[in-house]
Amino acid sequence: MPSLTATYTPPAPAGPPHTFSVDLPALPPQPSTQERIAYLDKLQSSLKSVQADVNAFLTERMDQDRVAGGSKRDDAKDEETYGEEIVDDQD
Repeated sequence: MPSLTATYTPPAPAGPPHTFSVDLPALPPQPSTQERIAYLDKLQSSLKSVQADVNAFLTERMDQDRVAGGSKRDDAKDEETYGEEIVDDQD
């Protein structure tokens, strides 16, 4: 059975990757228009579901990191750049 999968890999040494997965229905070799529409509808709803799961996971991770670090940094900036490498331009 096909599935939609997303993997979040945290920056080192934060821990192992976390995988999010949703099963999709199998599409026949020569699907009818209705079968294609139903498949694309399921794909769209599955994508939204995985996105919501990833967002919830990352929000929880941010909260845990904030508590563990006791940081007083700007929460809005942290949320905007969470999981991305920050490079300071010192030209």
